[in-house]
Amino acid sequence: MRNKPCRVGFFLGRSTGCFIVRRESIPVKGIIENELFKQDWRSRKKVQIFQYVLLKWAFALLIGLGTGLVGFFNNIAVENISGFKLLLTSDLMSKHKYFKAFAAYAGCNVVLAVAAAALCAFIAPAAAGSGIPEVKAYLNGIDAYSILAPSTLFVKIFGSILGVSAGFVVGKEGPMVHTGACIANLLGQGGSRKYHLTWTWLRYFKNDRDRRDMITCGAAAGVAAAFRAPVGGVLFALEEAASWWRSALLWRTFFTTAVVAIVLRAFIQYCNTGKCGLFGEGGLIMYDVSSAKTTYSGSDILAVIFLGTIGGILGSIYNYFVDKVLRTYSIINERGAAFKILLVIIISCLTSCCSFGLPWFAKCIACPTDLTVSCPTVGESGNYKSFQCSSGYYNDLASLFLNTNDDAIRNLFSTSTTKEFHISSLFIFFGAVYCLGIITYGIAIPSGLFIPVILAGACYGRLVGRLFESMSTLDTGLFALLGAASFLGGTMRMTVSLCIILLELTNDLQLLPLVMLVLLISKTVADNFNKGVYDQILKIKGLPYMEAHAEPYMRHLVARDVITGPLVTFSGIEKVGNILHALKTTGHNGFPVIDEPPLSGPPELCGIVLRSHLLVLLKRKNFSRDRVVTGDDILQRFAAFDFAKAGSGKGIKLEDLDIEEEEMEMYVDLHPITNSSPYTVVETMSLAKAAILFRQLGLRHMCVVPKSQGRPPIVGILTRHDFMPEHILGLNPHVMPDK
Repeated sequence: MRNKPCRVGFFLGRSTGCFIVRRESIPVKGIIENELFKQDWRSRKKVQIFQYVLLKWAFALLIGLGTGLVGFFNNIAVENISGFKLLLTSDLMSKHKYFKAFAAYAGCNVVLAVAAAALCAFIAPAAAGSGIPEVKAYLNGIDAYSILAPSTLFVKIFGSILGVSAGFVVGKEGPMVHTGACIANLLGQGGSRKYHLTWTWLRYFKNDRDRRDMITCGAAAGVAAAFRAPVGGVLFALEEAASWWRSALLWRTFFTTAVVAIVLRAFIQYCNTGKCGLFGEGGLIMYDVSSAKTTYSGSDILAVIFLGTIGGILGSIYNYFVDKVLRTYSIINERGAAFKILLVIIISCLTSCCSFGLPWFAKCIACPTDLTVSCPTVGESGNYKSFQCSSGYYNDLASLFLNTNDDAIRNLFSTSTTKEFHISSLFIFFGAVYCLGIITYGIAIPSGLFIPVILAGACYGRLVGRLFESMSTLDTGLFALLGAASFLGGTMRMTVSLCIILLELTNDLQLLPLVMLVLLISKTVADNFNKGVYDQILKIKGLPYMEAHAEPYMRHLVARDVITGPLVTFSGIEKVGNILHALKTTGHNGFPVIDEPPLSGPPELCGIVLRSHLLVLLKRKNFSRDRVVTGDDILQRFAAFDFAKAGSGKGIKLEDLDIEEEEMEMYVDLHPITNSSPYTVVETMSLAKAAILFRQLGLRHMCVVPKSQGRPPIVGILTRHDFMPEHILGLNPHVMPDK
């Protein structure tokens, strides 16, 4: 074992506010090509390869079925829990028991909120928040502790139901993406020794590449289940979630979301009888605006340009305040579970006060005479809530506040109802939802950002539609849709996937040009101020996410400029004591293996051996007293499955080793478990080029080799950490970060 200047990255834990993250880099699409792996593939028969391909599609089917069922269950649960709460409140209001109505409404909200917070605080802290940034980071190659664990899946499902039912300005759509990814991860564990699931065909999936593909399918299925938008789910995974893509993955992702759509359709048909709350209404279309007239003129285009510009500005401001609130909440949440729950109670009380108190400022409006639905609405969700108004009148603010978020959006998207909401009511609701959405995200409950942004954007769009009523022929419901698009573009900075999701949500293909225009404008405007909200959350959580492009200042540096030391290397046949010492004194996940005389002529790089593989080798004690090649013996005693990636259970740890004193002087042959084809770059390569290669190839380690002969065969190893701006600028303070 030798020490030389370099750094092998290992990302240690650090508090992120909601949970403690222990993270390490994982290869996105790399397979460890050592002798054991090659022997395993050579020994596979055609029938085994057929099983492997068939199982990929079978798991895609199971992911779609599981995510579709969870999506249906979430909707049913939220509709019924919220319906009971709102029905109790409206019954007390109709009897003029206003204080009891508020006590019942706020009390139900607090109980539900505390239950959701307790699940997050005590069972799975990683389930708090949206989950999309964590899934995005995982697909970028960051393995953060417990983000896809079974406990996280459990809390994500039930915590999301409780949090949304508690009346918070949050959505279940973001958590559904995380839920789909957790379901995929659970299926993609490749078996489990703990539960005796060790069938041979399950072992095919004990690698990072196949697991990552299934989690991509799960993320797409989550979007499809949340928005009932199968094509939008595929595009979301392609545009936002996955860092790496290929055509075979596209087909399986599309198949998975198609299965989700079929599952939802089947249950919607069952629910059309009215047994499932409001989930069965409208089929797969959540907010149908296709009945509105969609012809538009030049003045309408000007209104849409204005809508997109202001939406981009408001979206960037929204991101700015979310960033500040998250950083503040992280300080509070670090104090422990009690403070997390207390913060949730405070926000719940504030939300209840706004939802119940602000409608008192609205005037009662006479019910329209040409309605096909009842006014005021009694015993069900609808556009016309009576609240404190007498018979024949409704309270427009109560129709927005005292409804589920989905129903509030449905009311705002409703067409041919221009005068339904007063301008002052729209101003009040927009201000309240905009602020509540900002201060709610970051508390210890599963919470999505899609619905708060759509809700604020729809209100803003409808408000603009009322203001431009004299010069525009577009329906105010269509303006609400365009406003939601502008807010989504301004906060999340997605275009293609959001466009298709909105069209699948609303069933209005004729509005496609305007939706595209407003998304492009809002994203362009917002990009001038800050990054997308998910990118900001990744930074706050300290996840070392690698962007698709290199920073400009990287062009002025070369690979050796970011190398730090010491570098720990092993010989091809290494002494057990040296390996154990290196594992104890470093946190490195990869070690270069160098062959030296008499195994080779001049010293040469044999490859890289992983920490996890060394632990397995030491655990089985395949040692020899002499420094001789024993690779054939290792190939006979071990199988590739023995070195496969551990599932959600615990792999072998350093503490599990029991090496005796006399064994410390023995030798072990590392050649059979060494990746003999590592990716290498010359030390003078541009850092920008190295970063792009590292990201596009989905690497975990990149070897840096010398340019000239007569030097050691490896200069250092680059990991994800070495491409982070903090590390680069710390080593090179003379570099200007904006150039």
